[in-house]
Amino acid sequence: MEETPLVETGDSPLRMDEALNTIIPDNPNAPYNMKDVIKMIADNGEFYEVHEHFAKNIITCFARFDGRTVGIIANQPNVMAGCLDVDASDKSSRFIRFCDAFNIPLLNLVDVPGFLPGTDQEYKGIIRHGAKMLYAYSEATVPKITVILRKSYGGSYIAMCSREVGADQVIAWPSSEIAVMGPAGAANIIFRKDPDKDQKTADYVAEFATPYKAAERGYVDYVIEPKETRPRIIQSLNMLATKREVGPAKKHGNIPL
Repeated sequence: MEETPLVETGDSPLRMDEALNTIIPDNPNAPYNMKDVIKMIADNGEFYEVHEHFAKNIITCFARFDGRTVGIIANQPNVMAGCLDVDASDKSSRFIRFCDAFNIPLLNLVDVPGFLPGTDQEYKGIIRHGAKMLYAYSEATVPKITVILRKSYGGSYIAMCSREVGADQVIAWPSSEIAVMGPAGAANIIFRKDPDKDQKTADYVAEFATPYKAAERGYVDYVIEPKETRPRIIQSLNMLATKREVGPAKKHGNIPL
């Protein structure tokens, strides 16, 4: 339960970066570099990446926020569109458990279209590997903050530390989409026999491709301007600094293999 050392970094906790407001491309399928986002929100733009060359579709790194050490798990849209696969699940679940073991808060930066499809992943057991992430997040008792930048679909929405698996604070950008599947794909199923399918699809996207429906139901705490991300994260970390979560009296659970 020992706290990590606080370091005076000289970076203002109130600093905002206007560039965050334009970092998400207008095309929802266009990639961008999540490491640029991390540099903009971390103290002095510095972070230390772990297992950098393994499972590059997910980033695991350490950074400081107002001098406090934080472990970051972030999807990388530049690689495989940020999909979760077997390797990414293993990499992130181990990192989550490491941070929890050493009392390091967790920050999750989410832009994930889903688990990687294909028979190769199915043969490798994507379900049980993905379950490791759910188990690790559910078991972790450190502060858990989730920021949804763009896509957050289906099982990968839950696997990236949703409210349902124990996120203490869920923050969303206006560009975020939280749903079982992409709204265009869903509308093409729901309205496939409708002569006005294209218009209905456009209406569906306008209505549901926003974070406000999730906020109405309590799955999102704040919808913020992207430039406010750093101050809001630091505010959440300060609020959760005294968090103490006590589990049931038992030795330990049994992590999925």
